[in-house]
Amino acid sequence: MKKELQIFLTAIMFFTRIPCPKWVNHDKAYLEKSARYFSLVGVIVGSLGALCFYLTSFIFSTEIALLLSMVTTIYITGAFHEDGFADVCDGLGGGWSKEKILLIMKDSRLGTYGAVGILLILATKFAALREVPSSYIPLVIIAGHSISRFIATTLIYTHPYVRDTEDSKTKPAAKNITPQILLVSAIFGIAPLFLFKSSIIFIALIPAYFSKIYLGAKFKKWLGGHTGDCAGAVQQLSEVVFYLSVITLWKFI
Repeated sequence: MKKELQIFLTAIMFFTRIPCPKWVNHDKAYLEKSARYFSLVGVIVGSLGALCFYLTSFIFSTEIALLLSMVTTIYITGAFHEDGFADVCDGLGGGWSKEKILLIMKDSRLGTYGAVGILLILATKFAALREVPSSYIPLVIIAGHSISRFIATTLIYTHPYVRDTEDSKTKPAAKNITPQILLVSAIFGIAPLFLFKSSIIFIALIPAYFSKIYLGAKFKKWLGGHTGDCAGAVQQLSEVVFYLSVITLWKFI
């Protein structure tokens, strides 16, 4: 039980700034098993963002409450996935070979493609959530964070890791995921959807997953697999696509 708790807390430590006990570290053995809890981390991050929106909505407008909610989730994660998305935009936008793309993605400096990309995806995220009825925004936020992290986990499952660990900005959280790990991640990732009144919401999973297929094809073509930045990009894009899909389905809910 303690070992399983340490695996979970390792995922918390790797993906968030939430304080963990001193005996938790980035041990490789635990990191490689922590993928099963990626979606649960999404539930936690999304819940904190949803709580922020709920509390601040009593004081401020929906727009300000949404912005504060986004600030909360970005702060909690240290912009971990947003950074990955920006790096992928820079890499695929400015590189024309695997080596050049990986070099650009490794660079900590933000380029034009990355700046424009992260600005547009955050703006789209805000605008999409603004279209959701206020009473459902907290639940949609939680579902978006959990599902997108599950979808990012599927990228790690279907695509090989292409960067040497020693050459990476951070250790990969997981390079090899078993079907059992993926199943646990799926359970945590999809669970929030059961809280919606209509099962039609599950249809939103389809376009969200297709966004992973789209990016995955690009990663396969240009890199031959994925890096941690690629998983972050999939998380960000699939989260936004999920929100847009919810808006589309809303008239049927």
